[in-house]
Amino acid sequence: MLIELGHFALILAFATAIVQMVVPLIGAQKGWRGWMGVAEPAATAQFALTAFAFGALTVAFVTSDFSVALVVANSHSLKPMLYKVSGVWGNHEGSLLLWLLILSGFGASAAWFGGNLPERLRARVLAVQASIGVAFYAFLLFTSNPFLRMAVPPFDGQDLNPLLQDPGLAFHPPFLYLGYVGLSMSFSFAVAALIEGRVDAAWARWVRPWTLAAWLFLTVGIALGSWWAYYELGWGGFWFWDPVENASFMPWLLAAALLHSAIVTEKREALKSWTVLLAILAFSFSLLGTFIVRSGVLTSVHAFANDPERGIFILMILAVFTGGALTLYAARAHAMEAKGVFGLVSRESALVANNVLLAVAAMVVFVGTLWPLVAEMAFGRVLSVGPPFFDAAFTPFFVALALLLPFGTLLAWKRATGVRVLRQLWPAAALAGALLLLGYALGSGRSALGPLGLALGGWVIGGAGIDLWSRSGRGTTRARLARLRRLPRADWGRGLAHGGLGVTIIGIAGLLAWQQEDIRVAEIGDSWSLGRYEITLDAVRETRGPNYVTTMGDMTLRASGAEIATLHPEKRFYPVAGMPTTEAGIDGGIWRDLYVVIGDPQEGGGWAVRSHVKPMAAWIWGGSILMALGGVVSLSDRRMRVAAGARRASPAPVAAE
Repeated sequence: MLIELGHFALILAFATAIVQMVVPLIGAQKGWRGWMGVAEPAATAQFALTAFAFGALTVAFVTSDFSVALVVANSHSLKPMLYKVSGVWGNHEGSLLLWLLILSGFGASAAWFGGNLPERLRARVLAVQASIGVAFYAFLLFTSNPFLRMAVPPFDGQDLNPLLQDPGLAFHPPFLYLGYVGLSMSFSFAVAALIEGRVDAAWARWVRPWTLAAWLFLTVGIALGSWWAYYELGWGGFWFWDPVENASFMPWLLAAALLHSAIVTEKREALKSWTVLLAILAFSFSLLGTFIVRSGVLTSVHAFANDPERGIFILMILAVFTGGALTLYAARAHAMEAKGVFGLVSRESALVANNVLLAVAAMVVFVGTLWPLVAEMAFGRVLSVGPPFFDAAFTPFFVALALLLPFGTLLAWKRATGVRVLRQLWPAAALAGALLLLGYALGSGRSALGPLGLALGGWVIGGAGIDLWSRSGRGTTRARLARLRRLPRADWGRGLAHGGLGVTIIGIAGLLAWQQEDIRVAEIGDSWSLGRYEITLDAVRETRGPNYVTTMGDMTLRASGAEIATLHPEKRFYPVAGMPTTEAGIDGGIWRDLYVVIGDPQEGGGWAVRSHVKPMAAWIWGGSILMALGGVVSLSDRRMRVAAGARRASPAPVAAE
């Protein structure tokens, strides 16, 4: 009965979204306050109904209700509770329902906290947000219904994909969807402003918190996915330029560009058209990512749907919303005339360069991701675009961005003096030079990547610190420290985010330049050296988990003859799903990870074993945490949360006939 109620609630949410899409839009056009007022309760009701539907499906998974087809296909009675819950969104239908829950939640949040928005703009934003919901409710109900019953319920289910039975992957999709769907608010604000024919500083101030929240969630989601790939897949890498990885990375790059562009629009009323275009493109790339994951047109270890017909439906949604928004964008070009004038050397110019580099980097990833599909369709050639292409094509733009970053934060608005900024940045340059020399000494001439990466990361971190210090004004050190503590949280958030990027750059450079690897067939009792460490395979044993059997190795790590850790890498097999997974054994630390993987038994005896020393691996995710923390700190700034300076419009009401 609860499942039927959940299905009914989803249908009611669909109907409510249609009302929310149509009535406030007409009211805003006619100036009818009563019709515009429908948007807020409709958004709340839509969210409540969708939450009930999602809750009903969650109960079915938690209680192992195998009369529901989706539970049968993605759960099992022996599965741990965490993975019963995560099984709700570990599939196509359930993840779409999560998408709609988050979409309606963002719409409801705009209704609850949008009191500072002009009445007509708020009504239009909520109507556009509802129109996105209408498309996805239709997609879910007509092609991907999660509430279908089984005619003859089985005794047990088919289990969740074993690769998804991991804490990292349990939380990775919700955070990614919060980022993907959060960009729908930026899109809704952009389209609403185009309909209204007004893009100004106040609009940019309102759109920034939503974009920042989406960027923050995308950062966390991407970091969780990278961390999962590092320790779960057994490859020992943190990024593989996989199509689904790229699908989340492209909106992240465009959201970062949008954040910086909106600052120029807010402060100087410049780059209006570019900011609106970025808002449209960022969400469009989120829809593109949804298409890649669910259509099956590109192969990925992360994809969980392989249905071209469903992919066509998503492609239609992408075409309608992106095409419609761009058409409106072209029609309203006259309303986005820039007012601010700025010099070649200024913060505005630096932010323009920042936007160009981020946008070009996103386009490089876009071309590399979709080119195999284009080549196969247009030329009949099967191509593979892998890490060598992305590393060569993407890295120069990101290096240029990192070099520019400290300059941009210190330049003055409108017109600046480059020499003065260079004088301010000498400590950052000194830090970068010291790290360059240190990296060269550590690398012993093996690779230039490590020293240059350390220098670049140090340059970005030093620039972030100097930016904060420069905002403390003049006077004694004590007085400046006191003023530093009173800086707006948005300033501290920016410094943390930029510093986190520098930390991540150092981690990536250190790992890629100085990692060591050993691959061998080892028998019990064998020892071997890896760098300054010694590894011994003490035992291999068979054991059982809740819903899997595993081959577990016991390996002792020693340094200078002293035992430092015992690791237990595993090769798991899930009988119900019929799939193996690899669980790496990792001895983590600030400066290095010792990473061991046990493989299959060999015909001549022994087991395949891979071992790695991965310098500074923890810095990659530590930097990601700092970037996300910077977003949280910025969002906690009251000016950001309430859109300081926004004022409620009070148009003369027109009675509805």
